[in-house]
Amino acid sequence: MDTQGTITVARALDLPALRRGLPEVVTGGELLDRPVRWVHAGEAPNIAALLKGGELLLTTGLGVGPRPAEQRAFVRRLAELGIAALVVELGPRFRTLPVAVVDAARSCGLPLVQLHREVPFVAVTEEIHTEIVNEHYALLQQADVVHRQGTEVLLRGGGVPEILRNFAEFAGNPVFLETPDGRLLYAAGPAGVRPGATDPLQAWEGLRARHADRRPSEPTAGSVLADVPGGGQGPGAVRARLTVLPVAAPLGPVHRIAAERTADLLAVVLLRARQEEELAARGRGDFLTDLAEGRVEPSDAPAQARVLGFRPSGDGPLLPMVMRLAEDPHPLSGGGTGSGAVGAAGGGGAEGWAALAHALREELAAVGVPVLLGVRLPEGRVPLLAGVRSAADRGAVAMRVAAALRAGVERAWPDRPAGAHPPVVIAGLAAGWDAVGGELRHAAEAAHAAHGLADRDWYDVRSLDVDLLLWRLREHGDLAAFVDRVIGPLLAHDRDARPPLVPTLEVYLRHAGRKAETARALHLNRQTLYDRLARIARLLGTDLEDPQTVLALGVALQARRHVR
Repeated sequence: MDTQGTITVARALDLPALRRGLPEVVTGGELLDRPVRWVHAGEAPNIAALLKGGELLLTTGLGVGPRPAEQRAFVRRLAELGIAALVVELGPRFRTLPVAVVDAARSCGLPLVQLHREVPFVAVTEEIHTEIVNEHYALLQQADVVHRQGTEVLLRGGGVPEILRNFAEFAGNPVFLETPDGRLLYAAGPAGVRPGATDPLQAWEGLRARHADRRPSEPTAGSVLADVPGGGQGPGAVRARLTVLPVAAPLGPVHRIAAERTADLLAVVLLRARQEEELAARGRGDFLTDLAEGRVEPSDAPAQARVLGFRPSGDGPLLPMVMRLAEDPHPLSGGGTGSGAVGAAGGGGAEGWAALAHALREELAAVGVPVLLGVRLPEGRVPLLAGVRSAADRGAVAMRVAAALRAGVERAWPDRPAGAHPPVVIAGLAAGWDAVGGELRHAAEAAHAAHGLADRDWYDVRSLDVDLLLWRLREHGDLAAFVDRVIGPLLAHDRDARPPLVPTLEVYLRHAGRKAETARALHLNRQTLYDRLARIARLLGTDLEDPQTVLALGVALQARRHVR
């Protein structure tokens, strides 16, 4: 039984204060290695209600009761509570221990000790409590050694693997760092693996095989688990979990204390890594923005990109892509988030952006092409360049990158409101360094123009040319006047009447005026569709069969998104 940081019943009986009472173990002699959490003296019949378990209870027997049934019940309640031992001082109340008390203690597996000489209980409690405090202090000193060593590793620039190895060496067992949902991040074992010792990853696989249905926060029997704090409230309060398995040796309170202190060090390391990662992502975002705005010469761009870690192979083109996260981005100050969708998405401050940069980097690592990823907090967007072998690979690479970007957002911000719009991902045209800046700027503008469109995994920038033109004209009064002149009566109708007619016109134009397909898409019979189209034509005073009218209506419906 683990007794680190406590004293045992045997040790308590060997201390001078109790030795003076001539203690005799009546039952439970094989259980004297039980840890003593605290000492309590009392004579009340309901003394069990005042205890928590693990106590050494001192009594003269006044509360035990006069009848055998009461005496057995008294002992059973203490045993069920899990006290360490019952110590009865013989004297005026009991010259010898009642048979019922002895039999009940023996049947319940409770250590029962009788004192043949009177001792001051206050001296016993003071002496044992002092011993417990000293033992606990010694335990804290051991944990401090591990914490100090881990701090030295941190100050030398060491990271998570070094801190885990240091702790694994102290624990003599494999240690693991998991995500809150149970995904393994790091594993480490004691240095100098001994013959027959289990490899940490083998131990991890064995754990998962034995506990496939175990919740991530539910510890394995005998293991030690400590949360690595992430700061903030809610799900973000736990960034990771540190787990120690008792593979080579049992674990005790000293390992639990050391694990909690190591978890605090890991929190600092992970926070520092994310802050550095966010700063690097901002730097890359600034470079990509300068490239898009023409502030970087194409001839200088490859060298600057290499400094930032981007080394595309061969002479293949570059694929510019942009992910937009905010509906209504606002300038940010001090590294915080703006209002609108960025703040609502769960990104909440620089910590949220650091988490996003970390998640995106990990997701993009599996795409299989070199990627230069940046973040631009003021605009709420994520620009990037991907190296492709040829322009023919553009679609396949764009699809993989877009999937990684959206997965990264889900990982970093899992608590985005249900009504929040998903991120918009735009793929520009593949180009060389001489033209990729303009394509990157074009994709960034198209990401704004795509606001309000039906959700897609990603958009080809070429499919947004008309929307982009209209978005650029959004501040021009003529665009709003055009929308009002072409479809104003229809919009006014839909504000006051039902069913709305704008959706019918949109589907009709999307199907190039083919009425049978339009009726199927709207789940209407043909006569109902004909009636709605006739009402639309009367409201607008126009012919829906005229090509020029159809063109104007289509443009006005697209422009409506940009002039609201």
